[in-house]
Amino acid sequence: MKRGIAVLLSVSVLATVGYFTASKWAIRHETVRLYDSSRGNRLVEVDIAVRRDREMQAEAGMIKLPVAVLNHGNTVKFTEYSFLANVFAARGYMAVSIQHDLPTDAPMVTKAGELYVGRLPQIQRGVANIRFAVEQMRQLQPNADYDHLTIVGHSMGGDISMYFAKQYPDDVRKVVTLDNLRVPFVTDGRFKILSFRSKDPVFKPDPGVVPDDEICEKTGITVVNTDFQHNDMRDTGPDDAKQSIQAMLDKFLADSDSSSAISPVKTKTPLLDPGPVAPYAPVGKAATAAKPLTH
Repeated sequence: MKRGIAVLLSVSVLATVGYFTASKWAIRHETVRLYDSSRGNRLVEVDIAVRRDREMQAEAGMIKLPVAVLNHGNTVKFTEYSFLANVFAARGYMAVSIQHDLPTDAPMVTKAGELYVGRLPQIQRGVANIRFAVEQMRQLQPNADYDHLTIVGHSMGGDISMYFAKQYPDDVRKVVTLDNLRVPFVTDGRFKILSFRSKDPVFKPDPGVVPDDEICEKTGITVVNTDFQHNDMRDTGPDDAKQSIQAMLDKFLADSDSSSAISPVKTKTPLLDPGPVAPYAPVGKAATAAKPLTH
């Protein structure tokens, strides 16, 4: 473990399973179809996940909902990250998952040697979708904080998230990526970053994308190296992968939101006794998470 890092987060998959099973009843999902007239009435679908009690408080003007924007991977649907959206919703966020690709879009052409391997047009389109969706959500749910976003994404969605944070740092509070491969991390320390990395023989980050341990320590970047594969990090992935990611994400949100009124939904169902759990060493490029916990 690197000098100055004394962070060992003991997280329990069993506890997380009990927590989200107990709280799912309180989360509402709704899909909204939006049309961007500035881009030929382009369809931008969003899935909204929100805790019912927090939504009612926001509608009554009692609170402002924190907002998390979720961005899907290439060829993956915006509805395939409910395991992440539910973590944010349970913690009192309004999670907004955006569909970036349409069947009518031209196929992505990648080319080695070009910026982000030629993916810049798709990344910029994703950023435009986020900007449009956020402005539309201001009208649909005005009692939410759209000026301090948490931006989340898997793979290509992680690259969109990191690029958005580079372009609009004043609008971002936190960034969470799952195996983004092309766009280098923001390293100016202006917001917290959590990134899950896969152990995959095919999907590897480009050189310079993930900062070294020293930069991570200085700038508040938490890197979690897992034993999961790249495509495990979505709803179709194995349960142990999703549950481990949920637990680590929930801990990250609990720590970063500890000074606010955000809290998980309270239920009468007790959490399961986690028993002994293996530790995570989540800071630094060389840190390696324990093998996925099973139950």
